Order: sequence, then C-alpha cells, then structure tokens
Amino acid sequence: MPAESERTDSAEPLVPEEGAAHARDSEAGETASATKGTGRPEGNHRGRETVRSVVAIDGEDPTPFLGVQDRHLKRLEAAFPTVKLVARAGRLSLEGPGSDVNRVLEVVSSMLSRLKLGEGLAESELEILLEEADRSLSPPEDYQDQTVLLTTNKRRIYARTVGQYQYLQSIEENDIVFSIGPAGTGKTYLAVAMAVKALSEREVQRIALARPAVEAGESLGFLPGDLREKVDPYLRPLYDALYDMIPADRLRRYLDTHTIEVVPLAFMRGRTMNNAFVILDEAQNSTTAQMKMFLTRLGVNSKAIVTGDVTQVDLPSEVPSGLVQIQNILMGIDRIAFIYLTDRDVVRHRLVREIIRAYEEKGF
Repeated sequence: MPAESERTDSAEPLVPEEGAAHARDSEAGETASATKGTGRPEGNHRGRETVRSVVAIDGEDPTPFLGVQDRHLKRLEAAFPTVKLVARAGRLSLEGPGSDVNRVLEVVSSMLSRLKLGEGLAESELEILLEEADRSLSPPEDYQDQTVLLTTNKRRIYARTVGQYQYLQSIEENDIVFSIGPAGTGKTYLAVAMAVKALSEREVQRIALARPAVEAGESLGFLPGDLREKVDPYLRPLYDALYDMIPADRLRRYLDTHTIEVVPLAFMRGRTMNNAFVILDEAQNSTTAQMKMFLTRLGVNSKAIVTGDVTQVDLPSEVPSGLVQIQNILMGIDRIAFIYLTDRDVVRHRLVREIIRAYEEKGF
C-alpha cells in the first residue's frame, strides 16, 4: 500500500528500496512505492508507469518549503503537470509517471537541502533548480543539426551544449527571455544569431542591440571624438558578433538604414520597438529603472532577449543591479522565460571553465 500511512523522521524523499517489488493496485492501476528512510532519490522509477512517493517536510512552519500562499508548490505543479502533488500534515505526496516523479523528487530534495542549511529559498532559486532538472532531459541526438541558425563563410552557428539547446528552444517559445550565466556560454552570440536569422527570414523588420555604457572597474577618463566614437568601445562586442554573421558590405547597409542599430541602453528611452528583435547585453550593469525602461519598449510582433552575468556587476556597490532584481519581479509570468547557463555551457578555451569554477569555489 502507499507509504502515507507510515511515519518517518527523515526529511529526505521516500523512494522504493533497491530490488523492492511494486504492488499493483487493481482499482487505481497505480504502483505503490515502498519507503526508504534516507538518501536522495534513486531515480529507478521506470518509464510511464504510475508510481507514488512521499516526502517528509516536517517542521513548525512549512511555508519556507511550500512558499508564501503555496507559490513554490504551485510552481512545481506548473512545471510538472503530469505529477499530482498533495501537501498535508508535514508530508508531500507525489503521484504520476515514474520518470516524471523522479524529476520532481530531485528538485524537492534540492529544495529541502537548501532549507536544512538555513539558506532560505527564493522563487528565483527554485527556478534555477527547475532549470537544472530540465537539463536531465536528453535533447534529440541530432540537436546540433536541428539548431543550425546560420551558415556563413566563417562557421556554422548552432547549439553546442544542452544548455544552449534549451536556450534556443526558450527563445523560440517565448517573447522575453533572460539568459543568465558566466562568460563564454554563448549568451550574447546566440541571441545575435537568432536575431539575424529572424531578420533574414523576414520574421522581423529590424534589430536593436543595446548595452549599458558602464566602465568595467576602471576609469577611462575623457574619450576623444564625437558621440558615436565615445560609445563605440562599449558596443564593440556586439559589432564583432554581427561581423561574424553578416558580410561587411551588407552589414554597413543595414547600419546605414537603421535596419540594425547598436546603441547605448540610454538611447532606448522613449522608443517603441515594433516588428523588432531587441537584445540587451551586459544587463547586470543596468539599474532597476533602466531595466524597466528597456522592457517597456517592446511593441507588437517583437521579441526581447536580456543577457548578463550577475557575478560581474560593475555598478557602484550602493546601486542594485536591474538583472538581479528582475528575477524576483517577473518570474512565473507567461511568455517570459529565465534560462540559467553554467560553466558546463562554456565554449571558449577549456581553461575558462576551470577559471570560473575556481572563482566560485573561493566565493568570488
């Protein structure tokens, strides 16, 4: 019979013991899970067979786990619609296809581990756990061939990691996508490639690329030249990506006719971007007001991609990053997605991944 009738002091998910037989429930057609007192989910539920598991979430106040007004629980239900979740008397019951139940158990186990350490659990942190759970889903074997965005005389541009594959899928399915991750994960490059692809296929009429004009931890002093010459150094990475993807003569024509614009973020104020693909790069250096300003520029038949690395904020310490704050403001809104890339998605020199990990281990 199902494990709800049994009591456990463990805060770990309860899953079938290795080798335990599953009893078939003839009326409900479901498989009852045996219990296991300790350990993380075993991941042994097979295929689409219906199983039940129970997780102990004992505590004086279940709110940290369930979320205010059960927001965490509702988010889990939305992320895993095939799994029925019931929270009652300090326990969480799960019922659904075995493979999906195992994925939920992994997320729930991570949630409980964070709470045990006294770290709390913000909605943005739950989204990260859900993104990591999605990574366990194997993409199509030929996903690299399926995600070819552009083929130029220099290279073929496609998703090179599972995280990048999910990033591109999210851009296809949503109107606004926030891509957050370390350097070298292709956040900006793939966003620009998607924009160029949309322009070439006439899905949009123009592209706007914006960046905050913020100095990266050093004062450059007075820069000579006109306004464009002053701001171009901040925008150079965007130009580099464009020159990689579009022949120089055509790109100059696009720039001259404003079909493609590369501008400082401040220049977006007061505009409405219709039939456009809009990208905000280095968004961790935008303020809260700037982020709101940028997102409210979006017009009809338009798509916005916001990229940034929240570990490399160059704003003054007393100024909060708009990219950090936006995760708790817009999380959970339909057609808005947050994608979290990690060091596993780094496609630069192999040492870049090791450098990122070393900094993280030292808390920088």
